[in-house]
Amino acid sequence: MSISSKIVNGKKLYEVYVNGFDLRGRRIQRRKRGVESIRKAEEIEFGFERELAKLREEGSPRTWSEWMEIVIKRMRQDCAASTVINYESYLGKWVNNRWKNKELASITRDDVYKAVFEEFDQTLAANSKKTLLKQIRRVFQIAVDDGLLDRNPTAGIKVQVPEPDQQVLTNEEAKIFLQQAKILGHRFYPIWIMALFTGMRSGELYALEWTDVDLDAKMISVTKQWTNKCGITATKTRRNRMVPISEELMKFLREYKLQRPGNELLPKLKEWENGEQAQVTREFCMSIGITSIKFHDLRATFITNLLSRGVPLGVVMSIVGHSQIKTTNVYFRKAGVDVRGGTDGLGYTVPNDRQAALLQIVR
Repeated sequence: MSISSKIVNGKKLYEVYVNGFDLRGRRIQRRKRGVESIRKAEEIEFGFERELAKLREEGSPRTWSEWMEIVIKRMRQDCAASTVINYESYLGKWVNNRWKNKELASITRDDVYKAVFEEFDQTLAANSKKTLLKQIRRVFQIAVDDGLLDRNPTAGIKVQVPEPDQQVLTNEEAKIFLQQAKILGHRFYPIWIMALFTGMRSGELYALEWTDVDLDAKMISVTKQWTNKCGITATKTRRNRMVPISEELMKFLREYKLQRPGNELLPKLKEWENGEQAQVTREFCMSIGITSIKFHDLRATFITNLLSRGVPLGVVMSIVGHSQIKTTNVYFRKAGVDVRGGTDGLGYTVPNDRQAALLQIVR
């Protein structure tokens, strides 16, 4: 803070200069030239000092882009690398440029609604809109938790997503699928075996090693996954789990281990690394004349198969690593477990030939 003076055209004029930093460490400067009296200069200096004190006390308004930098920095410490990449990608593409210089507190529910439902209505599918809204909601909720905002402007906004029509193989189709893959010596055969008998996700299977398999305890330890973006990381839910080995899978693993003496359990095929496993699976199904499914549908086949055989919902949820029971419930309904036997109590029957003949005679 300072007051300086100089003579301009024979007249003494004063200059007031004040500088400091706000809560974010940004330099703030205030300057006033041409003040005609020292008293007036002192008043101006006092006003500048009060303004700086207020900024240091309250902080200046934070913009969306500034807040995003803080959020992403925190997420790098707390979240999987793939999660951070998804947030940077989605929000960077659809929101950041539009809200870049907007003050965080000035973004309204209407702004959020327009971003999700109006500006990209023809571009984003329902699932993408749901993801975008989820990410925006989380960014604002962190601000609420930090006390920067009183409420989350995304409150009450929902994206309705139709339940996916996920395909599964029937038991007979699953048998044909594996039999044909073995007969033809398909390169994905051991991968498909593991998918259908464990229900593990593609990335979990890719990261699986023989040290994760305890043949004596008949258990597989699922502790990691692989993605082409981040390599080996924690599982999707960041939780470890155990998958029991069935007798059928045990027979396969004992024989298969003799063929793969190293620690790498499954072959790291190029199509798998490139994310083409869904296409390979679909094309093979079409070639042998069964339901055309994607690779991930092998997991759905595993889940619905267990549920339809009476394995408790909680057990299935634990085996496949669902973090929310509502996710497993989708497969529960698909397997028809909740309605099985519901029509057995109908009060009428299908007439047989003898009953129909007797009825005709009576008439």
